[in-house]
Amino acid sequence: MNFTLETKRLLLRPIELSDAAAMFLMDKNPSVHNYLWQTPSKNIDETLATIAYIHKQYQDNKIGRFATILKETNEFIGWTGIKFINDHEENGATNFYDFGYRLNEKFWNKGYATEASIAWLAYGFNQMKIEKMHAYTHSENGASNRILQKIGMQFMEDYFDKNGVLWKWWLMENPN
Repeated sequence: MNFTLETKRLLLRPIELSDAAAMFLMDKNPSVHNYLWQTPSKNIDETLATIAYIHKQYQDNKIGRFATILKETNEFIGWTGIKFINDHEENGATNFYDFGYRLNEKFWNKGYATEASIAWLAYGFNQMKIEKMHAYTHSENGASNRILQKIGMQFMEDYFDKNGVLWKWWLMENPN
């Protein structure tokens, strides 16, 4: 990947191997995984495998999750971005664009996810010409559900995953 996005406070750039330590610190925190799949990372090798997977997405799909860097301190605060889902089904769908984010807990409730989300949706709709952007969140993750609603995504339906966990399915159509 060869581009970056900037917001007032954030730099959004491809994830690099040098991000592994900060990414592992984020992903080993059980609180970060509370509304995910309850699988915090156990070692740095898992993070390195995730980074390799993300790099393959960059190569195959020309998009993927990006490192989200706080400009003021140059800190890795998490990842945000667009991912093309073609390796599994979600709510009966595959081959769709998904918007998502994951931030280190110490950066929650500061507006960073909202700020990055607005930039990514603009990029996806204006540069990539994506027609429909999806997102899915754990039904009990009030903060993420509020962010998606705030940025203009439309709640479509609740659905159960293969483990019986209730999720929310969101959609935004290209306004252009």
